[in-house]
Formats: sequence, C-alpha cells, structure tokens
Amino acid sequence: MRLTDETQTLSGSARAPRPAQRLLDWARMAAPFLILAVILYSTLSPLDMRPRTGFPPHFEHFLAFALLGGLYAIAFPRRILLILFAIVLAAAGLELLQLTLTDRHARFADFAIKLMGGIVGGTGVWFVLRLFARFRLAGR
Repeated sequence: MRLTDETQTLSGSARAPRPAQRLLDWARMAAPFLILAVILYSTLSPLDMRPRTGFPPHFEHFLAFALLGGLYAIAFPRRILLILFAIVLAAAGLELLQLTLTDRHARFADFAIKLMGGIVGGTGVWFVLRLFARFRLAGR
C-alpha cells in the first residue's frame, strides 16, 4: 500500500487511503497515458480525421507535448530524467511513424517543436512541484 501525506497520522501510523484519494491517485497516473493516446491518434490518423483546434500546427504540437510532459512530471515527480528521455523517444517515434503514412510527413521542425514542448512542460511542472514541496517543508 502506498502512503501519502493525507493517509499518515501525526503519530506516524498509517491508515487506508480514502476512496476519493485512491481515485485521484489513479487519475494522476492514468492522465499522461491517456494524453499520449490522444497524441498518437492525432498524429497517425488521416488528415481529415485529425482533431483541429484552430491554432497553428506548431502551437498545437508544442502545447500537446507540454501537457504530456507536465502530466508525466506530476505522475512521476522523482523520475524527471526518465520522463525527458521518454519525451524524446515519443517525439522521435511519432515523427518516424509518419514516414509510413502516405498523407503525413515527418519534419525535423515538428520533432523540435514537440521536443521543446515536452521539455518545457516536464521541467516546468517538476520545478514548480519542487518549489511547493520546499515551501511546504519550510512552513512546518
């Protein structure tokens, strides 16, 4: 059983996590994988089936990977180097998979934008989480 701050009492003994906390833990862990699935679908689906936001494609790519990196940083805050490596693999893999499609194209610029978004999102959220943890510890 994984213990969080909410499930520990002041005396140090543990109690079972509440159902709401378990649901939040599940959502925190599942969210990055769901976003990755949406990115995978959006990247590899035919152009006419691709979801559109009305923003320029490079902005969409940056924002999607920033969200992906940020959610992975929330789900796995102690694994930032592994997260950044996974972002590199995901961006490169998706661009290479586009080479197999007739109506899609792989571009280095798209790879670079996705990579920058993932790095900004992942490291930004990781940094903010560390700041909050430091302030929380200082307040005790």
